[in-house]
Order: sequence, then C-alpha cells, then structure tokens
Amino acid sequence: MIKIDRCPTAPSSLAVEKQKVNGIYNKPDVINQLKQDSNDKCYICELGGLSDPQVEHLKPHHGRKLLNRVFDWNNLFYVCPHCNNIKKEAKYDDKIIDCCTDDPEEKLEQCYEDGHVKVHSIVNEECAVMTAELIQECFEKSNTGIRKVACQHRIDRLAESMNILYKTLENHKKYPEKERYIRSLKLALSRRSAFAAFKRNYVRKHISDYPDLEQFLS
Repeated sequence: MIKIDRCPTAPSSLAVEKQKVNGIYNKPDVINQLKQDSNDKCYICELGGLSDPQVEHLKPHHGRKLLNRVFDWNNLFYVCPHCNNIKKEAKYDDKIIDCCTDDPEEKLEQCYEDGHVKVHSIVNEECAVMTAELIQECFEKSNTGIRKVACQHRIDRLAESMNILYKTLENHKKYPEKERYIRSLKLALSRRSAFAAFKRNYVRKHISDYPDLEQFLS
C-alpha cells in the first residue's frame, strides 16, 4: 500500500446517483478517475494493469444502512477482486489505513523476502496493525484453491518486479555515472509503479549502499 493523491473533485455521477432509490456508485466516471488516481493499481496489493477492477468502500456501508458512505467520494477505492474479497471480513471494518490521507510508509514496513511477503506495523496503532495483516493475507492467504492461485500470481509479479530492481541497483552501483540506470530507478521508486511500497522499502533499508537514491524516496 502506498500514498495516493485523490482528485479533490468528486465525479459528477455520485451526486446524481445518490438521489436514486438504487443508485450506482461505480459509474464509468468514478472508475476512470479512481484508475487514474490509483495509477491503475489495486490500492491494497499494488498489482497493476487490472483487467477486472472493482470499486471498494474503505469504510463499509453495511448493506446501504450507512448511505452517506455509499456515495462518499473519499470512501471509494480502486481494488482487485481478490483483495476486495479478503477485506470484506468483519475484522477489518473501519480499521484500515486511509492511504489518501495518511502515508502507509510511515506506519508499515512491507518486505519481500525469500519468496514471501512480510508486512508489519511500525507504529502502535490499530489501523496499522490491521492493515499490515490485510496486506499480508492478500499475498499469503491460501485457504482455498482460488485464493492460493491468486496469491501466487501476486507473489510471482512482485518477484519479477523486485528482480528487475535488484539488477538495476547492481548495475547502478557498478556504473553510477550512467544516466539510464538512474532514470530506471527513479521510475521504479516512484509511487506510480507497481509494488512501489516493497521496492521503496528495500532501498530505504539499504540506503547506505545507495545514498544518491534518497531523493527518490521523499
């Protein structure tokens, strides 16, 4: 999970649909704006290029009993079906970091080690603890066959992304004067890139080896 800059202006369909008995909160203008704001990534696992995105409510509306939450632009997020399904568990209700107002990197450490994802909170806050558990489960929970496949897909894509980062860092260390490696690392460490939280955390933990990359982590 990474910090997201949400468009301050709500898509126009939300106000219109809220007046209807069975209004829809995921009209095309909502989806398109969320896709743009989220850099076409699931806000939980950061898998990019979603072919089947969903619009998710950060704070649940409990079957439209809390109607304001249904159409609240600040409560809508771009998510993949896999993560959305896991987050629906009641234990996560009202306990997940709002990554549009808070920076998850200040509350979580998200690591990829030995083919597995390890996420833990670095602050003593319930939302950080539960968000860490959610992200961990979205990569590692394999209690059903479908979830096992979905988790492995995310692990595989993350591994590919991290391996590219490792190779680029190695080349940068050998040839620090070559601009192409610096440009590649700037893109890789941008919050816009897939699995940015994991890549940025890795470089942050090894910043003594790459002090010139500190500028890309701000």
